Amino acid sequence: MIPRSHPRYESLMKREKIVEGFKKGIVAHAGLIAHGRGEAFDYLLGERTQDFALEAEKAAIAKILTAKNPVISVNGNVTALSAGDVVTLARRTGAKVEVNLFYRTEERIERIVEVFRGYGMEILGKNPDARIPGLEHSRALCSSQGIYSADVVLVPLEDGDRAQALKNMGKFVITIDLNPLSRTARTADITIVDELTRAIKNMISLVDSIDEPQKILSTYSNNEILSKSLEHINKRLEKISEELYSSSGLKT
Repeated sequence: MIPRSHPRYESLMKREKIVEGFKKGIVAHAGLIAHGRGEAFDYLLGERTQDFALEAEKAAIAKILTAKNPVISVNGNVTALSAGDVVTLARRTGAKVEVNLFYRTEERIERIVEVFRGYGMEILGKNPDARIPGLEHSRALCSSQGIYSADVVLVPLEDGDRAQALKNMGKFVITIDLNPLSRTARTADITIVDELTRAIKNMISLVDSIDEPQKILSTYSNNEILSKSLEHINKRLEKISEELYSSSGLKT
């Protein structure tokens, strides 16, 4: 039992959700590694939503709300961490939800589908009838009513090759990725450099406040957002380094 007084309570609880998802057959082995990698970047970001992330979240909601066929792609980690909030976001924005896995097994697919059914939502992807061109692995499998025909796809967490393949299909790609250096982050049209559960909750809260979506999108620059995120990390590291050096008693 992790006490709420623990200084890293929220982070540890997310870690427990990932472990529990692995035990239930929802999260793949590699998903444990991916979560740890993201957690390391969240340390660097300060473990809270920064202004540049909120700007990207606003642009993401603006784009989803103006899309004709928006789709939220989910995998095991997303399901373990945020299934309920993903359902809420989908219902509030009119987006479809589709399961799409790199380490695809029918058992994992079924278990993820069942989680979303528990929230009263039938999701796409269980019986794929289309393929994303240019991909040779299981993530090429998709639904013709979902990802294949979508104009906007929200791809949470790192997924560089599929993000590029979706861009090659002419789709607008939104990603949530704590690593601003990843292929996904640099490939996507909108990159939200924020932790998944925070980002999804923020996006839900923003739905009713988007009055001029086209204006928001016309002034958005993803390269600027990535640059701001890297500058933020650099400044935090410099500050921490200076504090440590100062506490050592040595003179600069």
